Amino acid sequence: MDELEITPADVKARLERGEKLHLIDVREPWEYDLCRIESAKLVPLGSLAASLQTLPDADEVICYCHHGMRSLDAAAWLRFQGITKAKSLAGGIERWSLEIDPKVPRY
Repeated sequence: MDELEITPADVKARLERGEKLHLIDVREPWEYDLCRIESAKLVPLGSLAASLQTLPDADEVICYCHHGMRSLDAAAWLRFQGITKAKSLAGGIERWSLEIDPKVPRY
């Protein structure tokens, strides 16, 4: 099994290469309203199980949250459900803002 986490730099590089990644924001709606990564789909962690069938068929699903803890749980659970390439964005949107896109507000 490959690594459960992926760095923001790796995600950015892969998106720039045009890879088919699906970003899943597992934070709460109020957090999503504050800031988000462009093209991400909001699926709060508490509704992930109910939303499983709506997740797109993807080369890879990358979950993220604020600091990376909820998304680790989400990625591990998704792998258990058969989405073998699910990953968590290391450091969450906080690290994304610091390393990739400073226009993304921090909170």
